Amino acid sequence: MRRRPLLLEPTFLASIVVVLILPVVLPSVAMATEALIFVIASLGCTLLLGYVGLLSFGQAIFFGVGAYACGLALIHLGASAWGGLLAAAVISLAAGLVVGGLVTQRRGIYFVMLTLACSQMFYFIAYAMEDITGGDNGLLNVPRPPLLVFETTLLTLRTPMSFYTFAAIVFLCIYLFLQRLVSSPFGSALVAVRENEDRALAMGYNTRLFKIAAFAISAVVTGIAGALYALFLNFAPLSNIEVSMGERIIIMTILGGTGSLFGSVLGGTFYVLLGNLLSAIWPRWLLVLGLILIVVASYLRGGLLSGVNWIVEKGRGWGILRSFAVRAWSATFRIRTPPRAQP
Repeated sequence: MRRRPLLLEPTFLASIVVVLILPVVLPSVAMATEALIFVIASLGCTLLLGYVGLLSFGQAIFFGVGAYACGLALIHLGASAWGGLLAAAVISLAAGLVVGGLVTQRRGIYFVMLTLACSQMFYFIAYAMEDITGGDNGLLNVPRPPLLVFETTLLTLRTPMSFYTFAAIVFLCIYLFLQRLVSSPFGSALVAVRENEDRALAMGYNTRLFKIAAFAISAVVTGIAGALYALFLNFAPLSNIEVSMGERIIIMTILGGTGSLFGSVLGGTFYVLLGNLLSAIWPRWLLVLGLILIVVASYLRGGLLSGVNWIVEKGRGWGILRSFAVRAWSATFRIRTPPRAQP
């Protein structure tokens, strides 16, 4: 049986639909852009947590490092937008290899504690290197150069819609790459490590190398998200590299569901939308988020994606809504089939 082309995969097509409707259904294009950026960060976390089974609190390291690398390249080297993303990817890759090589020496709770310790260490390094990172004030005045291809300006990146288009292009490219990755033999090996690492070792897999590779790829994806966030805000705040940022990325990943890449799309969008709407109403909106997370952990083990799958598979998706609408319409207006005429 021939495999369906990646461009025709249902989740990728659904991601394109989400990209098209986000600026329409959300209150502003800026909110849609922020949602896409955190969806990219959540994709990197999903690769680790969902496919390798590694709970890492170090995602903020790569998010912050990517933001600083992009900002410094744009400010001091006069790099283009592509150059800023490339700088973020390279520096994040190096950080991912270093951190991954360190933390993968241990398993379980010790692995989690090592990622937390590394996150704290990088935060204090960024705080102390005030001449480079700006310290507590962050890296200010990050420019947003136009998007050029062979000296031709494709997007100015000055307007909210043009920058959203840029972020959407990056998101779709990353999603397509990760989708190809997890459906490859490499992705199958990652799942084997997650399911039973000892058995994978017995089969001859160097599980630690697979973990480091996954860590490095996750770092690159998260670093690119951090670079986009720096371009979006026109500065790189110190909060990008705080432990709380890593916690936010993990919460988005768990909310959406770790069983599929598309769960990150749902989780990141839901978190940003909920945060922007509820924070304007109630300063302690995180209490509501905590309750939602408890409900998801208790009744939707697969995250929001499992709820969507249940509606589609058990309720046949739109068929439920259509049937309900027809019944409601019939009950309201008493539509009945006229009796046949008697011969």
